[in-house]
Amino acid sequence: MENHIKIFAGNANRPLAEKIAARVGIPLSAASVMRFPDGEISATYEETVRGRDVFIIQPTGMSPNEYLMELLIMTDAARRASAKRITAVIPFFAYARQDRKDRSRVPISAKLVANLLVAAGVNRVLTIDLHSPQIQGFFDIPVDHLYAAPLLVRYLREKLPADNRVVVAPDPGGLKMAYSYSQLLDAGLALAGKHRTSATEVEALELVGNVDGKDCILTDDMTTTAGTLCAAAKLAKAHGAKSVRAAVSHCPITALGVQRLKDSPIEELITTDTLLQQEWGDFPITILSVADLLGDAIQRIYGDESVSKLFEIHQGRTQ
Repeated sequence: MENHIKIFAGNANRPLAEKIAARVGIPLSAASVMRFPDGEISATYEETVRGRDVFIIQPTGMSPNEYLMELLIMTDAARRASAKRITAVIPFFAYARQDRKDRSRVPISAKLVANLLVAAGVNRVLTIDLHSPQIQGFFDIPVDHLYAAPLLVRYLREKLPADNRVVVAPDPGGLKMAYSYSQLLDAGLALAGKHRTSATEVEALELVGNVDGKDCILTDDMTTTAGTLCAAAKLAKAHGAKSVRAAVSHCPITALGVQRLKDSPIEELITTDTLLQQEWGDFPITILSVADLLGDAIQRIYGDESVSKLFEIHQGRTQ
C-alpha cells in the first residue's frame, strides 16, 4: 500500500494526521508548507506523488482563510506533480454555515468553497458532520460524509445511567440530530426554543419535554461562542435537570465561548479532535479521536470499497 498511497498534512492539525496515518499503517508523507515574508503560502512535496493516490488532511477551522488556502495550494501542487487522485480530507469544513441566501446581497460561501476545491484539482472530499448536509450537493465530485455521533454515544453510554438520560436539542434546527442521539442512547428527547439577539448572544425562551431529575445531554454539530449551548443549559437547569453535559462534533471555540462554558451549568463538554484544541484551563473537556474513523475511510476509498459500511461498523460498536 505504501508505494501507491500518500497521506500528507497541512499545518491545521498535524497530530490528527499522524494518528490517521498510523491507523492506515503507513508513515505520514513529507511535505513542506511554508510562508514567504509577506505571508504568501508555498507548498512542496518532498517525495514523488506521480501516479499515487494522494490524501491531504486539512481541517479548515480556527484560521479558515489560512488553512483553506494551504489546502488549495497543496492540491494544485499535487495535481501538477501528476498525482493519480487527490482526496481532500477535511474533518471540519469551514464556511458551512453560509449555505443559502437567507437575505438580500449575501454570498453562499459554502458553494464558493466547493467550487474552489474542485477548480484546484480535488477529486474527492472526505469530511465529518457538515453543518448542513445538503452541502454535499454543492460538489460535482464524490463526497464521503461521516458522522462523529457513534464515538460520542459510546462515551455517553459508559458515562451516564441508561434509565436517566435525556437528549436536549438546544434549538429547533438541532432537533433531527438530537433525535438521532436519543435513538442511539435509548434516551428521552427535549427541545429548547431560542431567540438570537446578535451574532454572539442567544436567549433561551422555552423548553418542551421533561428534564426534571434527568441527566441532560445537549447535542450540536459545533460550538463557537457557546451561546446556544449555555442558554439551553440554563433553561434545562431551571426545569430541574440533575446534570447537564454537551456533546458536539466540532469545537472551534473562542475565548468568549470558553468563559461562557465555565460560567454555565454545563459540567462537561465532549467533542472530537477534528480541530486542534487550545488550552482550556480547568473546564472539564473530553476529546475523542476521529483518527480511526478517518483512517478506515481512507483505506476503503483507496481500495474502492464501500464507505457506508463504516456506519454499520461504528454504530455496532456503540450498542
